[in-house]
Amino acid sequence: MVTKHSGGPEHALERLVFFSDAVFAIAITLLIIEIHIPRLPIGSSDADYLEALAHLWPNFFGFFVSFWVIAAFWAGHHRAFSLAGHYSDRIVMPNLALLCAIVFMPFSTAFMGGNIGTLVPTVLYDATLVFCGLLNLRLVRMVTSPPIVDEAVSAEMIAMTRVRGWAVVLGGASALALAFVDSRFSQFALISIPVWRRLLQARLKRRYMAA
Repeated sequence: MVTKHSGGPEHALERLVFFSDAVFAIAITLLIIEIHIPRLPIGSSDADYLEALAHLWPNFFGFFVSFWVIAAFWAGHHRAFSLAGHYSDRIVMPNLALLCAIVFMPFSTAFMGGNIGTLVPTVLYDATLVFCGLLNLRLVRMVTSPPIVDEAVSAEMIAMTRVRGWAVVLGGASALALAFVDSRFSQFALISIPVWRRLLQARLKRRYMAA
């Protein structure tokens, strides 16, 4: 079923977006909840507290990486749905599938952060990221295609919105490949995500300028 997007808060498209925003917010919040506060005996020295915090650096590293990764997925979701002009029941399950994968990320982040540099937790985290990216690509393509996309949206805008999602997939795949070489350095490959995005966008712009 396809219905016109009226802009009212009760509309099905708005309800889907509001629900999605809430799930993204909860997933980001769960990231920090998974980092447990160090419990030291009364009378512990300042050095003991600093040492306890230092032991948590892998968890903090995972938190900051996953915070920005989930934030990037939310931004992409927001960007894609801002181009929607109609609602269709067909996007409900793909949207829920993406949200399910996003909610799993706090667990994979905690598993990786608590076992930093080991193969299985690192592979699980990177695979979760790639899986989220693929689900996101599928959803974005559906939202930016007829009959859901607003008829006034240009083909270039649609292409630019779609291509951004590939950056996370390629960055996650790079990290996953590096995990099998040396899992200690796998997460550093995620720094390539903004690089991939710039390269993909630049390539797309050149294609439209040459057209």
